[in-house]
Amino acid sequence: MLKSLHALAGGVALLCATAMPIVAQDYPSKPVTVIVPFAPGGASDTIARLTTQIMQPNFAQPLVIENKPGATGAVGAGEVARSKPDGYTLMQASIGTYSTNLTLQPDATYDARKDLDMLTIAVRTPNALVTRPDFPANNVEEFVAELKKKPDALLFASSGAGSSDHLTAELFWQLTGTTAIHVPYKGGAPAQTDVMGGHADASFQNVGAIANFVKEGKMKILAVTGETRSPAFPDVPTFKELGIEGLDVYSWQAFSGPKGLPADIRTKLEKGLTEALNSPDLKPKLEAMGYEIVANDGAAADAFVAQEIDRWAKVIKDGNIKLEN
Repeated sequence: MLKSLHALAGGVALLCATAMPIVAQDYPSKPVTVIVPFAPGGASDTIARLTTQIMQPNFAQPLVIENKPGATGAVGAGEVARSKPDGYTLMQASIGTYSTNLTLQPDATYDARKDLDMLTIAVRTPNALVTRPDFPANNVEEFVAELKKKPDALLFASSGAGSSDHLTAELFWQLTGTTAIHVPYKGGAPAQTDVMGGHADASFQNVGAIANFVKEGKMKILAVTGETRSPAFPDVPTFKELGIEGLDVYSWQAFSGPKGLPADIRTKLEKGLTEALNSPDLKPKLEAMGYEIVANDGAAADAFVAQEIDRWAKVIKDGNIKLEN
């Protein structure tokens, strides 16, 4: 009898082992959707497309980019947060989507800390104050003088209300005692287009997103918000150098998935993303665009996002910044 029970137990164990899927080995068995919650052509879209192109050869299935703009990324992020945590719906988004929406949009349908598993902070870059090419100021001192001469008249484009570039502009106005009109767009690309076309006067845009436009003479760059000068523009001063303290701001891009990703799938995605970002085919290209590679792991990214949420919540509340502003 005992021998029979041992045999039965062994048979059940073998059956369970055979039936139990080895998730990471099976994944992916169908296309993976990477949602970018902004319009095509902006920084998030660019990072998503470049990174997935490098990852693609090591994936058995396509990595498909879907742009779903709206509400500073909240529309697309909400969809990701509600999706099944099986690794087939991911997101590439920026600082606003992950950290400031929680404070600025109390009715948002997601909370990045509770509803998303971070996979990696991909890159970071300081913002740059850029103007239309024919703007009459050629440095920050002259630019501030123009703002003071025309209060609440100049148009500042941003990639969306509550985005990094919007909040950087708000902080800049507070620190310099100036005012202007905020004009939000559905992503960085349309905001940049209107600055280049002269339909907006200025903007704080990611250095990586505007580097080529500046080099082509389609925009003027006056200063950067980094702690040190950008390697892409070594002759352009930081705001700190110019005596404007407190404007050290970095925008960052990150990949995530819905909360509850299986550990082995999360590990596989983290590894694929960080290897792609550090690959010789991508890293130099991103650095030439003004980005600094971060490529940390999911746990570090989760902790960083929590810190950023707290940091920007204070800035938003201290400045009484609301989306209707």
